[in-house]
Amino acid sequence: MRRKTSLVLLALAVFFAALSPLLRWYAFPRLAKIPANQYQDMVLEAKDATLLDYGTMTAKKVPKVTIVQTLKGDVAASEKIEKTAGKDVVVWDGLSYVQGPDGKMVSEIPERYIFDAHSQAPVHAPGEMVDGDPVKRTGIEFKWPFLTEKRDYEYFDAQSRTTNPIHYEGTRTFRGVPVYYFEQTVPWIQVPFPKTMPVKGITPETVAKTGTTRWYTTVRRFWVEPLTGAPVYGEEIHKEELRGGTLLGGREKVTAFAGHVKMREDYIEHTVDLVKSNRLLVLLMTSYLPWGFASLGVLLLLLALWLEARGRRPHPAKVPEPEPVTA
Repeated sequence: MRRKTSLVLLALAVFFAALSPLLRWYAFPRLAKIPANQYQDMVLEAKDATLLDYGTMTAKKVPKVTIVQTLKGDVAASEKIEKTAGKDVVVWDGLSYVQGPDGKMVSEIPERYIFDAHSQAPVHAPGEMVDGDPVKRTGIEFKWPFLTEKRDYEYFDAQSRTTNPIHYEGTRTFRGVPVYYFEQTVPWIQVPFPKTMPVKGITPETVAKTGTTRWYTTVRRFWVEPLTGAPVYGEEIHKEELRGGTLLGGREKVTAFAGHVKMREDYIEHTVDLVKSNRLLVLLMTSYLPWGFASLGVLLLLLALWLEARGRRPHPAKVPEPEPVTA
């Protein structure tokens, strides 16, 4: 009976020992992915910002500029691209909507971002665009890969349609969550005018005829939870200028927008809570369960060996009891 029990324990020990690396190195890379139907929004604010008044073409101080960013998954488009890509694909339709303190639209820039659901690497397919212009992204955008590394990454900038390094600057703690801090500087570069302008009758084509150009620079900062690759907080020091041309009335340049853009407090709290819950799921698959199964396998093996050793231990021979002496 002991031998049968020890064989069962040995089989279980082998099973859990094999399951540990399979869960970490085989199952996790295949199961960890961004859902195709994900929807998220984010509100950012730039307080005490500088904003261009298109009526007078002068820059003015305003109490607040609000940026609303939305990302919506297109499941049908994902499934269509997956048929030819041969991998799990996510299609995000994004919109960056900027409004002034009076609630009026300053600019809106739509995006279609297509990427690998597991690695977050760009997937090039028809429809990939920024503000209606076809693009071919290199580098990540919006999200880092699962199990983010302590290194620099290439990050795509939608305004300039260029990719620039985003540098790993160290490990920090943000609201109780261990994070990697990344920072990117996009140097001054000429960028296109948004297709949708804040003044009726004015289009990028009419502005181009005046010879006025739009320039942009930013310092982009992210605090990224490394297990999920999700930013728990982000901000930008953002500057835009209009330069030259007859639209400025002989002036060399005028500030179109300048401000320190930060996530609104309620969205910070929501994001941190969401990342914490997702972080636990990743920890289960990469640490808790693999190490737990490995430890359980070792314990079962030791128990099986102990039972086997007990079963083979020789039993002492029984000494017959002496018969009573009779007179």
